[in-house]
Amino acid sequence: MIGSILPPEVVAEEAFEDRPDVTLFAAEEAVIARAVGKRRREFATGRACARAALARLGLPPVPIVPGPRGAPQWPDGVVGSITHCAGYRACAVARDGDVVTIGLDAEPHDRLPDRVLGAVSSAAERAGLDALPDSGTCWDRILFCAKETVYKAWFPLTGRWLGFEDAHVDIDPAGGGTGTFAARLLVDGPDVNGAPLTRFEGRWLVSDGLITTTIVVPRRRPGAAAPGSPISRKNLN
Repeated sequence: MIGSILPPEVVAEEAFEDRPDVTLFAAEEAVIARAVGKRRREFATGRACARAALARLGLPPVPIVPGPRGAPQWPDGVVGSITHCAGYRACAVARDGDVVTIGLDAEPHDRLPDRVLGAVSSAAERAGLDALPDSGTCWDRILFCAKETVYKAWFPLTGRWLGFEDAHVDIDPAGGGTGTFAARLLVDGPDVNGAPLTRFEGRWLVSDGLITTTIVVPRRRPGAAAPGSPISRKNLN
């Protein structure tokens, strides 16, 4: 499912149920030694997806342990992202010579709980949602999912927190259960591909009762043309 909204230089693996036979590395076991069963299962299946994706890049299995703020620590030369929600686990990875950063998130296709939208969005963003077609699509949840994806793409580049209020997201509905979104950063970003990062471009998909959102920032090689112009943050892994 997720592969349809990722470019070819990114490889992804996904699972719609937990895998009971995942063997974790000792360093990974240490991370979840005191975790409840649900957390152990989603963590282990996420690692299985990650190792399968790395194998498709020709890389051996390695421990993928959380670093600062839970961000997965990838082997040298790799960028990636892991997500999980009820009934879905996925991982996307790429070589850092091709891609600068990846953000990936998934949510059930359902309305946000009461009062959550007001906590994660601005008045301007909510006005943008009101202008979208009344097609049965849960635009509020897509906005939330997109903002999580923005953070997952941002943090590996900066090592800094990015609040929900620090990016303005506009959703393009497109059609057929898929579309794009643009996130304008309201704080100073790092230099990426030789210029200050001011926005992210992403894609969203609704399928089989799930929302998935992705951001991929391609690596622009020298000489190449520039491209055209109270809620807890979910665990990054």
